[in-house]
Amino acid sequence: MPFSMLSFLPAPLILILSSTLALTSTLVLVPVLLVLALIKLLLPFDAARRLLGRGVIAVAETWIAINNGLIRVFSRADWQIDGIEQLRRDDWYLVLSNHQSWVDILVLQYLSNRRMPFLKFFLKSELIWVPFLGLAWWALDFPFMKRLTREQLERRPELRGTDVAATRKACEKFSELPVSVMNFVEGTRFTEKKHARQQSPFQHLLKPKAGGVAFVLEAMGELLHSIIDITIVYPDGKPTLVDLLSGKVDRVRVHVRRREIPKDLLGCSYENDPAARERFQLWINQIWAEKDQQIAAMSGAAP
Repeated sequence: MPFSMLSFLPAPLILILSSTLALTSTLVLVPVLLVLALIKLLLPFDAARRLLGRGVIAVAETWIAINNGLIRVFSRADWQIDGIEQLRRDDWYLVLSNHQSWVDILVLQYLSNRRMPFLKFFLKSELIWVPFLGLAWWALDFPFMKRLTREQLERRPELRGTDVAATRKACEKFSELPVSVMNFVEGTRFTEKKHARQQSPFQHLLKPKAGGVAFVLEAMGELLHSIIDITIVYPDGKPTLVDLLSGKVDRVRVHVRRREIPKDLLGCSYENDPAARERFQLWINQIWAEKDQQIAAMSGAAP
């Protein structure tokens, strides 16, 4: 993406303008989205519910398109996105990506909006209380997950398996319309401290968590045809949201790869079948090894 004609403005002014415009679009569009979602919730007719579901997604895609427009207007970043031609709007995808910054989410929305089915993330249950956005995520049927610690499960063993049940319940809604289910396989943002604490075998990645991917494939195996494997690299250092909104991000590199899902992994029980669990872990680790090499190549590329 070429430099914007407004990228010459001082960073504090860019931050104020972009933040104000983004907040304004949020305040205007979220109420519209919530009204459509409420009508959808109340109507008993499947055809009308599907139509309203498309309307809710159209509003969300408009909001993302505005955010993308603000990035184009105010950002000086040079974007390089490879493999985007593989994306289609009429299919169901499981999307996997590395995770370094909250900017990753805006990058994913930037490259996917109106090119593939709407991205839906698994969110921590506490995020339902984020002003405006929490209600918007609820209206869009984003699944909210309550993460239980090992200590909580030891105190209340009856809660074991509730995360799997929540995943299955959330995925039932995804059968109505094409959707892209997003999973940050590392489970958290990459930092050097986390990398060292894990003793990760990968140079640029934390250890992948296969369970979440396995649960989605178990619940949606008949719908999902392929995986979209996305690798995000910031050659000039990991940016913050403020950096992006201030126009301080210089380069963004993204590699998109479509992967077929091994048939022997569909429909098997990760939780109850040790052999299936081992196959899943080997498969995810192989993807992560290839992604680690991809990041190294993209990070070392010349500007």
